Amino acid sequence: MKILVTIPKGQIFDTFFDADLIGQFEKMGEVIWNDTSNQFTHDELKEKVKDIDICVTGWGTEVFNEDVLSNANNLKLIAHTGGSVKPYVTDAVYEQGIRVLSGNRIFAESVAESVIAYALASLRDIPKFSSELKQGIWPRNFYNKGLLNKTVGIVGYGMIAQIAVQLLQIFNVKIKVFSRHIAQEELDKYNMQKASLEEIFETCDIVSIHSGMTQENYHLITEDLLRSMKEGALIINTARGAVIDEKALCRVLKTEKIHAVLDVYETEPLPVDHELIGCKNAILMPHMGGPTIDRRLVVTQSVINDIHKFLNDEPLSCEIDRAYAAKMSTH
Repeated sequence: MKILVTIPKGQIFDTFFDADLIGQFEKMGEVIWNDTSNQFTHDELKEKVKDIDICVTGWGTEVFNEDVLSNANNLKLIAHTGGSVKPYVTDAVYEQGIRVLSGNRIFAESVAESVIAYALASLRDIPKFSSELKQGIWPRNFYNKGLLNKTVGIVGYGMIAQIAVQLLQIFNVKIKVFSRHIAQEELDKYNMQKASLEEIFETCDIVSIHSGMTQENYHLITEDLLRSMKEGALIINTARGAVIDEKALCRVLKTEKIHAVLDVYETEPLPVDHELIGCKNAILMPHMGGPTIDRRLVVTQSVINDIHKFLNDEPLSCEIDRAYAAKMSTH
């Protein structure tokens, strides 16, 4: 069996592969590593996939389109160490009968964890109090809040949102969900209420954005929705920046009616002169919701485990089918 690993050697590679994981791959068959410091170009990938049975990919890998696949005479499985496979896997992959794995579940767990961390950091005003204490300021009054017993709105109900809802249970929150696809059984499981976007923004203390970046969801969160939020309410975005109308968000934040924690932006890296940087009621994070660095080896191990299952014709834990891939974000 031949395995191609497209991820170039270097700092990113080292966070996903340690000696043990490298050894596990090499026990499975002949492994062709990308020993350069650069991603394979389109033409290089097309050449490399010839006679390959399994291809292991990462962020920045060239797309597997019809041209690349025309040379993939033996390819049976693409195992992606990232989350979304949409930027890398085309319909042609599925039409050719190639199965697809990704680290999406592990990524989702880590991002869901960040939602809780971001909510608590903002509600408790952790950055502000820490910064002031380092300046020698001991507060006379405490006006921070907590997450317990709040009403939380979930916008979009993919894997990250599902895990976030599970983590929220311990805080005894009331949960409202906006989703076009959620089943009543899932709502009942966590005692959630299905709601319109308008209801969620008007009534929830915290709104967490989880919608994928599709054409339908571009600027889904409008200025009217943001202005309808309760005084002191919090919006958290760990999905994609363009789901929110960012200019509208800046205008609303400047009124100081609401708070925000943003991990994603319409332009990344965030420009140094962006309006958001001047918003004192916003916590800005550089798209690092997940996976945290300690989870990357877990992602690779989960991929290896599924490759073994694939070779033994067992059900896969990390498989991304065509329908699910279509709903994933493009970036």
